[in-house]
Amino acid sequence: MLRRLAVYLKPYKGSVAVTLFLVALHGLFDSLGPLLTRYAVDRYFTHAPVADLPFPLPADPYRGLTLLSIAFLSLVILTLLTEFGQTLLMNRTGQRAMFDLRRDLMAQLHRLDIAYFDRTPVGRIVTRVTSDVDMLNELFSSGFVAIFGDLLMLLWLLVILFSLSPGMTLIVLLATPLVFAATMRFRSEAASSNRRIRTAVARINAFLQEHLNGIAIVQLFNREERSRQDFARINREHTDAYKDSIHAYGWFYPVVEFLSMLALAGLLVYGGYSVPTGEASIGTVVAFFQYALRFFRPIQDLSEKYNVLQAAAAAAERIFQLLDTQPAIHAPARPQPIPADHTITFENVWFAYNNEEWVLRDINFTIRPGETVAIVGHTGAGKTTLTNLLLRFYDVQRGRILLGGIDIRAFRPDDLRGLFSIVLQDPWLFTGDIRSNITLGTPGLTEAQIRQAAQRVNVLEFIDSLPAGLSEPVAERGANFSTGQKQLISFARALVHEPRVLILDEATSSVDTETELRIRDAQRELLAGRTAIVIAHRLSTIQSATRIMAFHKGQLQEAGTHAELIARRGIYWRLYELQYAVSQPRDGGTERCETSPPRTGN
Repeated sequence: MLRRLAVYLKPYKGSVAVTLFLVALHGLFDSLGPLLTRYAVDRYFTHAPVADLPFPLPADPYRGLTLLSIAFLSLVILTLLTEFGQTLLMNRTGQRAMFDLRRDLMAQLHRLDIAYFDRTPVGRIVTRVTSDVDMLNELFSSGFVAIFGDLLMLLWLLVILFSLSPGMTLIVLLATPLVFAATMRFRSEAASSNRRIRTAVARINAFLQEHLNGIAIVQLFNREERSRQDFARINREHTDAYKDSIHAYGWFYPVVEFLSMLALAGLLVYGGYSVPTGEASIGTVVAFFQYALRFFRPIQDLSEKYNVLQAAAAAAERIFQLLDTQPAIHAPARPQPIPADHTITFENVWFAYNNEEWVLRDINFTIRPGETVAIVGHTGAGKTTLTNLLLRFYDVQRGRILLGGIDIRAFRPDDLRGLFSIVLQDPWLFTGDIRSNITLGTPGLTEAQIRQAAQRVNVLEFIDSLPAGLSEPVAERGANFSTGQKQLISFARALVHEPRVLILDEATSSVDTETELRIRDAQRELLAGRTAIVIAHRLSTIQSATRIMAFHKGQLQEAGTHAELIARRGIYWRLYELQYAVSQPRDGGTERCETSPPRTGN
């Protein structure tokens, strides 16, 4: 896993190398201070001989201590400068690496098939791209550098300690196995609690995303208390995991501190015997005390950074699991070009979202270029699934779908989907402005083309009435527009891309009668010269279709024109009768009363 993480640092290896060099300098400068203390004590306070002076010191105490003070201050300044440089450089490098990682995650999300998003809560995905990446950023920007710095500091300190007094060094090292044992115990507890914390955070995000999107339903059915109880349960899991983490920190630091003090007590005893015998000077003992305190500090830091490593490892595991997820929809190794013939054929198509719970059963039909084919049926009949299969959001389990006589799996998904534009019942607008929602960033679309498309679907007048026109801001999901206005904008979006095949998925079921009439007028021009697949609630919108296909329980029951299907008195006729109330007068006559716009359900 570290090897994979290192891939994101490789483009910035120069910055990493400079950072590590600064870390090494920082450790060196930081470790020299106690030596100056030793020189000062032995030379000017106890007047002991100092054989390893790196530079000559004057005999005058005032001048000598002034010189040592200047040297000490210089070391402090150099330590601070190198610390500033390494922190700044590594944080910038970490941010660049995280930028690349987020970019790869977003690209992977775009590659994944719709089925992945069907089974994965949005909140969990958001956690991967935000919280988990932030955890890795902490590792990149501070964890790696701190770990390297602590290890290097330990190395510097060991070299200096052994050079000063091997005996006192062994006393310091006697406490190290105990500190290591405490660290291993802490590592185990911290790893478990961190894993639970990250899982709980993902569950909280998923819960919030779901319940905030459905807040109207929660309030409408007075489910606030139940929602609070469900959230309290998930929140409790998160709190309990954090409590376990706090408990681990709570005992670890006092234990390490106690072991540090134990080592210092040993040094005090050993130093008390060493000074009179001449084995060590008072300055050496004083310096050793300072070094001993510094020696255990990197060990504590390493233990804490190990906690960061554990949390980052758990985050990296989830991130790379997402990056390694293979999409169910693959582009062929040798994709075929899109043929000029856009005839669509469903040939013995079977499909199930789960195992063999068939949503579509042995579907066979052909849609020729220029035809307008309407699909009707009760909720769950499989209408929308047909278009999902045609767009290769899913692949069929049995049979095949052909375009111009070629299996659509032989085309690149992008090329295939480039033939289509779709208008959904619940039109989706992105945050931005109206212009960007119509063009969707497609290069080459001119202002004239955008306005012409808006004019043809009768939405230009509304757009021009807005203060900023096409530049009018769009709130999240188009919340500042009505459903009808959003649908007309989505019509303009579909039209401006000049699709060969237009899919209207229940496109007029959520608008008022006036808006529906405006849309219906626009549809006649919109559908001209194009293949169209219309899935509608209101049968009044499809009576002029070239062919109507009625589905029931995943099977194509009948197909024909409106008049043919009414005369056949089958599935379509029954749907039609549900929308147009029929009364039988006592004299035997038949009177048809239109009660409401015809609807068929989802």
